[in-house]
Amino acid sequence: METQELYRGRLIDHIQLVVRDLSASRRFYEAIFDALKIPIGGVGEDFFWVDEFVVSSIDSEAAAGKLTGRHHVAFQASDNAMVEAFHQAGLGAGGKDNGAPGLRPYHPGYYAAFLIDPDGNNIEAVYHGEAQRSAPLIKITF
Repeated sequence: METQELYRGRLIDHIQLVVRDLSASRRFYEAIFDALKIPIGGVGEDFFWVDEFVVSSIDSEAAAGKLTGRHHVAFQASDNAMVEAFHQAGLGAGGKDNGAPGLRPYHPGYYAAFLIDPDGNNIEAVYHGEAQRSAPLIKITF
């Protein structure tokens, strides 16, 4: 088994989206994850994954023949410029604007952008502003 590095410490362990057109989704997600400086973890014939995020085709075994439906997924950015890069990359890779980069009223410093992916999911990148963290991340290697 190959060595994998996963980053844990938040509420969600993993999320799977089942999509109609895997190649269109992969093009979109590769672009936004490149902007967020997050590498694609692995690919297979009917799926790809990035850390805790899995995208698979409707004909994959894991999908059981059903699309997952519309979801909202937010990814963390390290600064406002990264949120802006995410938005531009997603638009360039087939995403639709659902909220240009800017401050939001959720809490002071909440800077985010929103895109609709090829399957209608609302995808967000957010920078929460300057904050003190107990650790920058948790790294698990197995």
